[in-house]
Amino acid sequence: AKVSVCVDCICWIHCCCWGLKSTSGDLEKSPHSDPDPWDGLQRHKRSWVWNQFFVLEEYTGNEPLYVGKLHSDVDKGEGKVKYVLTGEGATSIFTIDENTGDIHATKRLDREAQAYYTLQAQAINRLTNIPVEPRSEFVVKVQDINDNEPKFLDGPYMAGVPEMSPLGTMVVQVAATDADDPTYGNSARVVYSIVHGQPYFSVEPKTGVIRTALPNMDRETRDQYVLVIQAKDMVGQMGGLSGTTSVTVTLTDVNDNPPRFSHKSYQYTVLEVLPVKSVVARIKAADADIGSNAEMDYRIMDGDGPGMFNITTDEETQEGVITLQKPLDFETRNSFSLRVEATNRNIDSNFLSLGPFSDITSVRVTVEDVNEPPIFSSPLNKMVVSEDAKVGTSIGRVSAHDPDTSSSAIRYSIDRNTDLDRFFNVDALSGVISTAKPLDREVNSVHNLTIWATESRNSVIWPPKQYSIALITVLDINDNAPVFAIEYDTTLCENAMPGQLIRTISAVDKDEPLSGHRFYFTLDAPVAGNLNFTLRDNKDNTASILTKRGGFRRSEQPVYRLPVLITDSGSPALSSTNTLSVRVCECDSNGETLSCGAVAYTATGLSTGALLAILGCIITLLVMVLLIVTMRRRRKQPLILDEERDIRENIVRYDDEGGGEEDTEAFDMVTLRNLNIVRDPSVRRDVTPDTPTFFHYTSVSRPPYKSLPENVVFREFIWERLKDADVDPTAPPYDSLQTYAFEGSGSVAESLSSLESLSTDSDQNYDYLSNWGPRFKKLADLYGNSDSSGVFS
Repeated sequence: AKVSVCVDCICWIHCCCWGLKSTSGDLEKSPHSDPDPWDGLQRHKRSWVWNQFFVLEEYTGNEPLYVGKLHSDVDKGEGKVKYVLTGEGATSIFTIDENTGDIHATKRLDREAQAYYTLQAQAINRLTNIPVEPRSEFVVKVQDINDNEPKFLDGPYMAGVPEMSPLGTMVVQVAATDADDPTYGNSARVVYSIVHGQPYFSVEPKTGVIRTALPNMDRETRDQYVLVIQAKDMVGQMGGLSGTTSVTVTLTDVNDNPPRFSHKSYQYTVLEVLPVKSVVARIKAADADIGSNAEMDYRIMDGDGPGMFNITTDEETQEGVITLQKPLDFETRNSFSLRVEATNRNIDSNFLSLGPFSDITSVRVTVEDVNEPPIFSSPLNKMVVSEDAKVGTSIGRVSAHDPDTSSSAIRYSIDRNTDLDRFFNVDALSGVISTAKPLDREVNSVHNLTIWATESRNSVIWPPKQYSIALITVLDINDNAPVFAIEYDTTLCENAMPGQLIRTISAVDKDEPLSGHRFYFTLDAPVAGNLNFTLRDNKDNTASILTKRGGFRRSEQPVYRLPVLITDSGSPALSSTNTLSVRVCECDSNGETLSCGAVAYTATGLSTGALLAILGCIITLLVMVLLIVTMRRRRKQPLILDEERDIRENIVRYDDEGGGEEDTEAFDMVTLRNLNIVRDPSVRRDVTPDTPTFFHYTSVSRPPYKSLPENVVFREFIWERLKDADVDPTAPPYDSLQTYAFEGSGSVAESLSSLESLSTDSDQNYDYLSNWGPRFKKLADLYGNSDSSGVFS
């Protein structure tokens, strides 16, 4: 026998054939005559080997795409050979006609999603299911088309290149990827071009390397360029797909600009009372460069009064800061002349030809005579106060004197910008600082006050004035109890053993004792002797929570709340009780948590949560009943007012709904569906019966009314209800609307509900389907027993 495969002419394949020889030569030999049908098979020489099909991806035709044909020489066209296809995509993507062996692809294939599929083909005897050809494996390869454009996965790009770079300097390399097959055609062969960014930059078509196209580009003229780079597949030919990306190129700075002062000379005036180390002037040499290339150093080359001034560089602003080094005295000298030089700190030797990278200017400082302010005996006054100090407690004293010959009296005041909450006061005459409000070290441990001293003339504040700093440190007292360091989420496995560690806890305290914190952990007295957990103080400001027993059950108690008493070592010692919640969880054998919390209600009883929910519902119903009773009592108040009452502009509201609301009971639909119940004329048909009616009809016993036509039964039922309502003397004197829904007598096959089925047949016995009538013929054919060889998939 031979197996041959034919493939559509659009796909290139190899043909194959195998020879199989059976010992009996009978294609329909019973499998019971030989326990192993392959024992008698002998392999003949292979003349061709086939192992691969080709299918074009993204096929858009309306019909399934023909892939190939499987055929065996044993197949004489009598329908005894069935062809079977298994493997990747079998039945879902690739189908085979079991009679002809034709293979089709039923879905559009995407090579980028899956490039090939491995399938197995086999020819078997349709009656005996014995293979007539050995199973063979082959590959269906999806042939690529150009359906993916190039993409810049790393874009958009950011790159930098030094300014003044020579022509052709490399900036950055971009790369585009194409999801198409690079081994087939030109679908994945990409070339690059520059869409926007000329004439400043260029790109190499094959490599994607971007280079400068102009020399000596100046950052100070333009510092940033945005390029648009295109990648096109099919080697850039017409019809190819393309993608673009942006490349932002920033020109980085080089030191090609020297510093320059905007003026050749500067004039400044200072008071003779200017404190030492104070800033006299700020000068700056302009530099068009940025960053380290604009950094510069200043120095005083020469001038009057050696050592009187110093100049340093402000690293943030690159200014030259001239500061006073010695006290000034107008009576001794009233002006100074300085020569200041600014030099670039980082000079690039490549640009020395552009000129010297330094500049010189002159600075003249004039001293003015002033009435000198008071002088504090100390510019910084350190004071301490306990945080439990009472209001009005004296903390310390500041002192100042007038250096002038007039020796004016001094008045003291606090700069309220440094004491916005007004915690302190200062005596204007003596300089004594005292508390004005209670202090809290945990809110603010240090207060930095500015104290002003001003000359006082005729009780009028008169300049000048001077200031001193009062640094007040608030001393700690033990006024905060320790608490848990964090909010602990503690879980406990149901299979936990006695003595098992379940949580290590620690504490924090807002106070800061000099000797450091020392915490003591104990269980609160009410639970100290509990049988579930114990606490061990580790003597290192931590404690361990251990189990005392095993056998915890979520159904018994899902959460345990353990009060822990934490005490500090302060004087007096403070303590607080913190509750540690322990959730009981179901865990696996490795102790990994599976589920936590309360379990569902079982037959053993209701949980506490369920009882509380029921109790809440009962209370809610009682409240609603009380509200209804109260509203009805209010309605019974007379609408006619007494004569003594003022009846002008009274509004009387009527909201009676009529008697119809008393006859809105739902109709019992069981009565309608069971028309043969005992007809008792004394019983109302439009009121729901007090006793529940549950009727169960099986397929064997049917109600007698089903023997009548459905429309007759339903019409008769309605007329009986109308007659009863007309002659009933107890019927209310108003209309009663009832709605009836009649489902009919059902099908000839009776109910299909499994609830009414008493059959004990196995799931595989469906013979009774053939007795259900013509409506179920299809089901009977599918699931009933027949003489055929069975259903195959």
